[in-house]
Amino acid sequence: MQDAITEANGTVNYESANIQPNDILKINVESSVPEAAIPYNRTALQRMQPQNIQLVQLDGYLVSLNNTINFPVLGEISTVNQTTEQLEQSIKDKLVSGGHLTDPTVNVRLVNAKVTILGEVNRPGTYNFTEQNITLLQALGYAGDLTINGKREDILMTREADGIRKVTHIDLTSVSFMNSEFYFIKPNDVIVVNPNEPRVKNAGFVGNIGTVLTIASLALSVTILLTR
Repeated sequence: MQDAITEANGTVNYESANIQPNDILKINVESSVPEAAIPYNRTALQRMQPQNIQLVQLDGYLVSLNNTINFPVLGEISTVNQTTEQLEQSIKDKLVSGGHLTDPTVNVRLVNAKVTILGEVNRPGTYNFTEQNITLLQALGYAGDLTINGKREDILMTREADGIRKVTHIDLTSVSFMNSEFYFIKPNDVIVVNPNEPRVKNAGFVGNIGTVLTIASLALSVTILLTR
């Protein structure tokens, strides 16, 4: 962010991601009468202490390829074009309109959000996160930052959401990327840090024109010695 001095101030626009197929949701329903909410909760694993993320995921609601979940009593519920906040309201409305609960509280959390970071970083891999919003810089921090060979002017990001794949190139040397839709990570994003030119040259047998000339000169010298 070499131009951060001149572009220091800006507006942060937080945005919730839409629920996608294969997301796992943890949904809790509460009521002023606790016993009345029991049929709408999966309570088997909630009684186990302590919980870990794997148990929470196993007890969650898997979003089908048709963007639906099968919810107790209410049956199949659509998640198309909905964020977790919108799904909370949708379930609450169904509980009230159907005469199930009078004043329910619904909490929906995505529990298998992850980002994959590959290429020239110190710890490439897939990282889970539970925050509602994390930035590209935070994600790179999970992977231990870029190596000295990372190409900071060309970070490749792939995003699949709502059946559409987007691929973009990000220049970390400019703060302009902070104003783009790719500043905040969305679940299942893939980040690839491309190698810089010296790294590419070192990885190949013939790296540049100097190497080519050196090899040609050696070959010529050997040929002259052998033909004398």
